[in-house]
Amino acid sequence: MWLQSFSLPLSSPLGTATGEITSRRGLLVGLSVDGHRGIGEATPLAGWTEPYEACRRTLESVTDGDSDGPPALPDPTETPAAAHAVDLAVSDARARNGGKPLAAWLRQQADIAGSPPESVPLNATVGDGDIETTVSAATNAVQDGFEWLKLKVGARDPGADLDRIRAVDRAVDDTVRIRLDANGAWNRTQATSVLDGIADLDIEYLEQPLAAADLDGMAGLRGRGTDLAVDESLATHSLDAVLDAGAADVVILKPMALGGPRRTVDIAMRARDAGLRPVVTTTIDAVVARTAAVHTAAAIPDVTACGLATGSLLAADLAADPVEITRGRAQLPTADGLCGGCFDELWVANGST
Repeated sequence: MWLQSFSLPLSSPLGTATGEITSRRGLLVGLSVDGHRGIGEATPLAGWTEPYEACRRTLESVTDGDSDGPPALPDPTETPAAAHAVDLAVSDARARNGGKPLAAWLRQQADIAGSPPESVPLNATVGDGDIETTVSAATNAVQDGFEWLKLKVGARDPGADLDRIRAVDRAVDDTVRIRLDANGAWNRTQATSVLDGIADLDIEYLEQPLAAADLDGMAGLRGRGTDLAVDESLATHSLDAVLDAGAADVVILKPMALGGPRRTVDIAMRARDAGLRPVVTTTIDAVVARTAAVHTAAAIPDVTACGLATGSLLAADLAADPVEITRGRAQLPTADGLCGGCFDELWVANGST
């Protein structure tokens, strides 16, 4: 097994309620299972996963064990990004061994009937900005074919955010669905005022209006005309805790924060069985993890638009992107595993052949 660190700058800082993101630092893992290569990625993000140094230490401690067996999976509840890297690398190798695209292999592992779709619908992420900047980004995304927009809110006064939301709603066609993401920025009073302020708008859902720990508060906000989604809450609470609290209508699933593709598909199916809608997103990952996230989303039957169109946020990447995004949809790679041998150059770069 090999391990290689990387750091990728963003094209421009991404403003969120928890601050600006300017770069993404992570680690690549390469391993072989039964003679087949697999590659994984760990790209930790504060608030969702373990810190970078903890992730690195965990991955450095992983050994292959038996020559014909995969390495032990790190604890996904303690070091989810490290677990993601190992789970993805093993899954990639096993899918290649089975002659299946990763999405089809994931369905097989989860006993999900049917073949994955050829493409997955996406939402475009619109960062925090003034009204003019926000509207421009939203309309540009719609012109590019996106039918779902996710607008970042929570970094400003709730009244200012309401002005931004209404400006976007006026600027786009009624067929465009708008989602809001507050990243846990508001207290209960502020969140209530925003929900009341958008009650007359057709907003698909409001994501994480309250702090991750406040499941009771999330439950109390439901039923005000706009569905609620949990994201950061799943980094600190189990799905069972969210279900028991009645805290959400939608669950945002980040494979990097949940410990890998297989665990993400399992959580998505359990959420569906409980009546919640799963949405797969990234943590602004590099190309290996983004490709895996597209496969993960495609493994979930009838998945709604997902937050996977984040490659353009990076100023540089690790390799060419095998996922083509056309008119707001991500085309699923059809080669075995992640994308056949499209990432083999990363093995060569790390001294492996």
